[in-house]
Amino acid sequence: MGCRQRGDRSRLLRVVAAVEGTPVVAVPDPGTRLPGRGAWLHPDPACLDLAERRRAFARALRVQGPVDANAVREHLHHRAPAGQGTTGTHRPPPSTSNESGSSPSWAPDELPAMNTPQH
Repeated sequence: MGCRQRGDRSRLLRVVAAVEGTPVVAVPDPGTRLPGRGAWLHPDPACLDLAERRRAFARALRVQGPVDANAVREHLHHRAPAGQGTTGTHRPPPSTSNESGSSPSWAPDELPAMNTPQH
């Protein structure tokens, strides 16, 4: 979800939405047993950061408004080996840039609408 790379479910962390308040809380589901729509994330703080920056939780979990991912961050923090901030097995892709070297003004998952003739 954060880096948009695919992976085996056995290596990903399932996250579900606890919709009991505002903001919605993203809850880690390592046992894949919690009810509700789930989203899959690499268990890496860098992917979590990307997901938060892209506001991917709300889209993936199909909820309105902000999503609090602190519970997921705490889960990843406690899961990481001592002295390391990441699992070390996953590397997010480099950021995309246009020909001038700067980032596009739109997010890659929010492509500009195409003008197509209607019949």
